[in-house]
Amino acid sequence: MRVLVAEDDVALLSVLARGLRQHGYVVDTAQRGDEALHRLELGDYAAAILDWRMPGLDGVEVVVEARGRGWHVPVLLLTARDTPHERIQGLDAGADDYLVKPFDFGELLARLRALLRRGGSAAGPALRVAGLQLDPATQEVRSGERAVALSPREYAILELLMRRAGRVVSRQSIAEHAWPEADASWNAIEAHMARLRAKLGGDARVAILAVRGSGYRLVDR
Repeated sequence: MRVLVAEDDVALLSVLARGLRQHGYVVDTAQRGDEALHRLELGDYAAAILDWRMPGLDGVEVVVEARGRGWHVPVLLLTARDTPHERIQGLDAGADDYLVKPFDFGELLARLRALLRRGGSAAGPALRVAGLQLDPATQEVRSGERAVALSPREYAILELLMRRAGRVVSRQSIAEHAWPEADASWNAIEAHMARLRAKLGGDARVAILAVRGSGYRLVDR
């Protein structure tokens, strides 16, 4: 499941991103509000975690702009502000929940899970290609009748391929989606593809095809 984290404190941003990735989330990051708004425009996020005080645009301004454009991504607002007036301001702007700094990371995870449950379809409907099914809300993958356990990177790759089923997905797109915090070698991508093919097996009646010089394509078999 893909989430956006926008925070101008580089150390805190790194801690949040690393912790979320360890819990199976695919994480994109931003340090400015205008950058966060741009990522929300281009990305397909299950949720966004936004700091209130950021350069460019603050978190509340990002929420107001996002809601004005009709974007319904669930938003958790992070802030050091803790007066009733400020909490009301953030929620009235369109934020779905509010967490005051300093906070326990476990509480952030619990609030994020609650947002995703309440959002229901915010993570998107289940994806299906032939006998392969992926549910973004639960991160459950089934190949035919069989549940498939995937690593966070394998899940991120498969979700991207399924969302673009039938089309070529470039290696660069795969690297940016599944390795947002590091550069991925071609060998690393190929190794993950091999493991993904092996785990899916033949039950799903799909194939992950390598397109020479371009990337990969998920097709019915």
